Amino acid sequence: MGTVWELDFYSRPLLDDNNKKLWEVLLCEGLVGTGVDVDRLFRYSKFLSSSEVNSISLKGAIEEAIAEAASQGIAPPSRIRYFRYQMQNMILRACDEAGVPARPSRRTVALQRWLSDRTQTLYPTMAGYTSAPSPSVAAPPPSPQPLPDALLGQQWSFVTLEAAAFADLPDWEIGFGESFPLDMANLEPNTPIPGLLIFSPRATALAAWMSGLELAYWRIESGKTPQIILETGAADSWVLAGLPGADLLAEAQAFETAKAKANQVHFIGIQDSRESESFAGFWLLQELVLG
Repeated sequence: MGTVWELDFYSRPLLDDNNKKLWEVLLCEGLVGTGVDVDRLFRYSKFLSSSEVNSISLKGAIEEAIAEAASQGIAPPSRIRYFRYQMQNMILRACDEAGVPARPSRRTVALQRWLSDRTQTLYPTMAGYTSAPSPSVAAPPPSPQPLPDALLGQQWSFVTLEAAAFADLPDWEIGFGESFPLDMANLEPNTPIPGLLIFSPRATALAAWMSGLELAYWRIESGKTPQIILETGAADSWVLAGLPGADLLAEAQAFETAKAKANQVHFIGIQDSRESESFAGFWLLQELVLG
């Protein structure tokens, strides 16, 4: 997977001397495994005036961050994730000119934690702070797409694992996937983590396809036609399965309840069969409130 960094470039609740919003570039290493020391991740921040909001300034900040990381012996990013749907044209151009591929993603766990901390403990202490709400970052509501026919799973099942079970995750046999340090979710060891297992003779192909989607989370869509929906990228979604019948819908609703109790942490796994002891794909997920 290489070294993944996470990026944000947006206005902050701070006004400059001309009563204009200050903007900020944030870059940090992403969480792509369980054995990561969150407190030692590389971080870079730079405030810019509203007149500097352009791809040239952003490219300069990216290059400055890479140079700063290199001076600390930290590898440059192989790609960058960003979640601001409204800023994607500027971000894509700046990253391209800096020579780093960029992809929209709601899987920015490290960045969201850092941004939340700055919002609560740093910005309110700075000159020019304003409590006025920031514009929404929400992307247009996605229209769920069906999975390609060749990748449909044969069977699936709702499952749960206690949080303590994920301590052995680095030792699991997994083909494709991604995780993050579960301790940063502040869960008790006996907290049930809900998940979905998909069983398919085309498990490897399905897992490979999912690995290119920037998985964010999966959820239950209620309504006339209840479904399991997989959210990916900045605004994409896919129909994993329908939920016909009251029993399945009750299981799905229990999943949503368990996910809420687990601080929105959950998982999705792909296996050849129910008897398999390995995973063609496994992703530890968390539905985030994007800052």
